[in-house]
Amino acid sequence: MEDHDNMKSKRHAPEQVIRKVAESDEILSKGATASEVDRSFGITETTWHRWKNTYGDIKVTESKRVKELEAENERLKKIVADQAFDVDMLKEIASGHF
Repeated sequence: MEDHDNMKSKRHAPEQVIRKVAESDEILSKGATASEVDRSFGITETTWHRWKNTYGDIKVTESKRVKELEAENERLKKIVADQAFDVDMLKEIASGHF
């Protein structure tokens, strides 16, 4: 794994990883070796296996939907936190300890 020292550290978006995993499966099915695929993508074999385990069965559209749901979840959490604050403030006012 001498090539590992020459590889640049780069973060890939989940959509990019999903596409690369699908592309690597196609290349492997045509007879290429795993090390050839890794080298062509500029990644280590460990990275490829991690990607395959994490994103192997996910489609790009599913990844985008998960991202949308996570954003909506964050927005809803903020709303709940704001409402909880308002309730606490109203309780404090109602008790006369303000």
